[in-house]
Parts: sequence; structure tokens; C-alpha cells
Amino acid sequence: MQGMTLKPILIHPDPRLKKHCDPVTEFDKDLARFADDMLETMYEAPGIGLAAPQVGLIKRMLVMDCAKEAEGTPEPMVLINPEVTWKSEERNVYEEGCLSIPGQYAEVERPKMVRVSWQDVEGKPHEQEFDALWATCVQHEIDHLDGVLFIDYLKPLKRQMITRKMQKLKREKARA
Repeated sequence: MQGMTLKPILIHPDPRLKKHCDPVTEFDKDLARFADDMLETMYEAPGIGLAAPQVGLIKRMLVMDCAKEAEGTPEPMVLINPEVTWKSEERNVYEEGCLSIPGQYAEVERPKMVRVSWQDVEGKPHEQEFDALWATCVQHEIDHLDGVLFIDYLKPLKRQMITRKMQKLKREKARA
């Protein structure tokens, strides 16, 4: 059993975070290992969700676990080629953050519940309804696969302010 590898998380602005990701077509050991690495990276960050483009892989794949928020038993999920098949009329507002936009949070309104279909690391199909934080998280991560960041829902001025802060952060990190 090979050890897991933490992946460096891309920081906005980065062109790879704005790309529309390609579907996963090969379900092999490398994919399963990459999924494990993504989960490890997400937990270490710490975060509740991570999409493949955030670690430089432009494929339709995400990992999430909203259970660890409540100090519960971890419920790691790996969703490959996920697709929202239904959204509730009822909406919810959550303060969202993003591992690619560290230290920045803003309220985003999304459907309260969604049904999502996806494949697991072996390519088997799944479908499930998500509610509340899980629904927000899965929508946020699927957005990443379409090159959309949570700040894209904000007013232009707020978005520009956050982007400038991230550019400054990247310059400081480059100097360090």
C-alpha cells in the first residue's frame, strides 16, 4: 500500500481554475490513488470539499465530506463525472469559502436540495439527494468542474476586491 501524497492547491487567479473539465473515461488504480490523495489533501487543508482542477487535474472529479464539520464519523465521498439531475425550488444561503481562495468568505444562495448522479472510482453509477450543507458543498464543487468559483456569484466590486487580495497573497508567497 503506497502512502498518500498531499497535492498543492492552486490559488485563484489561476487559468486552470476557469477551465471546463473533461469527463473521466479511465477507471483504474491511478484514479483511485488520485482520489485518496485528494481526500487526504482536503482533510489536511482542512476543507469539506475539493475538486480535481484545484489540484491541477482538469477532470470531472470531486471529493467531499461534510460530516467532519460536526466532529462526526468521517463520510468521505468521491464523485466522478457528477451531474445535478434535479434542484429544489427552495433555496438556502450559506457563507461559502474555498481552499483556492483562502481566508475569504461570502454568502451564496443556491438550491437547498439537489439530486446528483455520478460514478465511483470503479465506474459504478450512483444517485443521491443532498440537503443543506451537503447540497451547498456538492454544488460548489461541481461548479469548479465548469470553471466557476463561488466569487463569480458576487457583485463585481466584491469579486475584484477578493481577486486583488489573492494576487497579493500569491506575490507574498512567491517572495517567501
